[in-house]
Amino acid sequence: MTRLTDLFLTALAPIVWGSTYIVTTELLPPGHPVFVSAARVLPAGLLLLLLVRQVPRGVWIWRSLALGLLNFAIFMVLLFVAAYRLPGGIAATVGAVQPLIVIFVAAALLGTVIRPLAVAAALAGLGGVALLVLRHGAALDMIGIAAALGGAVSMAFGVVLSRRWQPPVSPLTFAAWQLTAGGLLLVPMAFVMEPLPPVPDARNLTGFLYMGLSSALTYVLWFRGISRLEPSAVSSLGFLSPTTAVLLGWVLLGQALSPAQLGGVAIVLASVWLAQRAARQPAPGKAGTGLPAGLREGRARHP
Repeated sequence: MTRLTDLFLTALAPIVWGSTYIVTTELLPPGHPVFVSAARVLPAGLLLLLLVRQVPRGVWIWRSLALGLLNFAIFMVLLFVAAYRLPGGIAATVGAVQPLIVIFVAAALLGTVIRPLAVAAALAGLGGVALLVLRHGAALDMIGIAAALGGAVSMAFGVVLSRRWQPPVSPLTFAAWQLTAGGLLLVPMAFVMEPLPPVPDARNLTGFLYMGLSSALTYVLWFRGISRLEPSAVSSLGFLSPTTAVLLGWVLLGQALSPAQLGGVAIVLASVWLAQRAARQPAPGKAGTGLPAGLREGRARHP
């Protein structure tokens, strides 16, 4: 497949994730975010395990647990802590620093080159998200800020390590391992952190079904993209999630879009384009490759 196809399929994941904001607020029971996260992740992982009928062995047991912890358990718990303690705009803006963190984590763990254009694209995307969701006079809470930053760091390490630890299995199987591990870790966290949720009604069950099936599909596409594309290129696509959420709120819920928000949409889209262009720039001394040796080998294994 072409790089453009890989980008399109990977971008579908954060676009669909953007729809979960509306599903959460309109269909799911309020006040149980960790239970909701577990219900979103664990059934999706078990469904994929039933399809692939392959469990991790040896070193991949602890690696799957580590990635499930980073990409799902820690990330989602901190995400909801930030959401509860901060206005949504601040939480989303702080979390949007993740692509910038990925650039430096990838340089440390994968040896990728830090390109100024990639850094500029990440900063532009952060500014675009701020225009989309930040509101004047929003109050700050240092615990909430720390949680949002911690969630961004957790997901950044999860993205980079998912790229570094490529198992000899398909992205479908790799996603099944991580989703199941993350869900198994989230279940005890939910019992410790929250009261039991009410018995779900038909509306709740519809929301849970959508969340589970969409997670099964999107995380397969996400981890497939991580195996084929540069970490900075993949992480920049995450800016599409809050953009989709705002646009769906406008289309489906009749929420008004201000000129600043429209400008934020334009900046986010431009930053994603810049990030893809930066990822294709030849590294110093590697003209024509655009990737360091380790990632070129990875691309050779995944044509």
